[in-house]
Amino acid sequence: MRKWIFHPCGNFHERYETQLNVYETDYGRFWTAVGIVLLFTAVPLVSSHYLLYVVNSIGIAAIAAIGLNILVGYTGQISLGHGAFFGVGAYGAAYLATRWGAPLLVSVPAAGLIAAIAGLVFGLPSSRLKGLYLTIATLAGQFIIEYVLIHWESVTRGTMGITLPTAGIFGLEIAGDRAFFYLIFTLLVAMLWFAVNLLRTRYGRAFIAIRDNDRAAEGMGIAIFPYKLLAFAISSFYAGVAGAVWAYYTISITAEPFNLGLSVEYIAMVIIGGMGNMSGAVFGAVFITGLNEILRWGTDLMMNMGFVTQMGLNMAPLREFVFGLAIVLFILFEPRGLAEVWRIVRSSFRLWPFSY
Repeated sequence: MRKWIFHPCGNFHERYETQLNVYETDYGRFWTAVGIVLLFTAVPLVSSHYLLYVVNSIGIAAIAAIGLNILVGYTGQISLGHGAFFGVGAYGAAYLATRWGAPLLVSVPAAGLIAAIAGLVFGLPSSRLKGLYLTIATLAGQFIIEYVLIHWESVTRGTMGITLPTAGIFGLEIAGDRAFFYLIFTLLVAMLWFAVNLLRTRYGRAFIAIRDNDRAAEGMGIAIFPYKLLAFAISSFYAGVAGAVWAYYTISITAEPFNLGLSVEYIAMVIIGGMGNMSGAVFGAVFITGLNEILRWGTDLMMNMGFVTQMGLNMAPLREFVFGLAIVLFILFEPRGLAEVWRIVRSSFRLWPFSY
């Protein structure tokens, strides 16, 4: 008979398999299940249309950020082209849906595979480059993909963009914020579960070994280059799936959003949320998406103030300034990100009322 474990006084592992468990106790499993149930029942019912749009944007960003965290946080490979792979996924799904009539269940994973192939191509420099040089190579990939998305008019229709058909699953039409909420967060939970379990396998342990010391990992018999390529492919697949869902959600897409600024946003999500922590990618997506909305609202408010226009202040760079400031502050004062803050808070509740 299975023994239920709630709050043990210590870690008493009897087998190696128990150390690989996602949850140390059934207490964690219980509250995760409660959180998922509340997410799918309470949030869509109590949220306004605007709030539901923001929540959906957070879900899409979180899917892409999880993929980037596998590459940056767990494998140690810096990429400044994640926004471009997001765009590849969006255009891949749009092309398959409009030219071939592919349904959502086919076009979304296929768009992820197309983005994964692009990630493999631009991950090839990782065999020779690392650090700053690899960052520059991925930055070049960002600009190359941007150029292709704009000028390959036979596929992307250039600056005219593509309008997608209404999404549907098994004849059930998916339209509106509430319907997309269930699609986005079902996909987010599934892909988060896959990422967490991937890191418990030998592939995940190889990623971490390469991040910590690639020469030592090679000395242990790990083939570094194939694993680096695999990390690029998985990361790009996540970005492609997120881009495909985003394309269906927004209905009409153009190449403008998939620029360097979007790649910087994803890097900020990983750094602020916590590199090498899957929950950190979700925290980072919440923080950056919420900050974007606050800055948009604050910029509009300040532009309508008389003293701002009289002083000739330009509010356009405010977003970039605040993003940069947030990244620097987190690196200085909490380099492990919001995930570490949450761990400290959670530990305090575990010890309450004896934590002081």
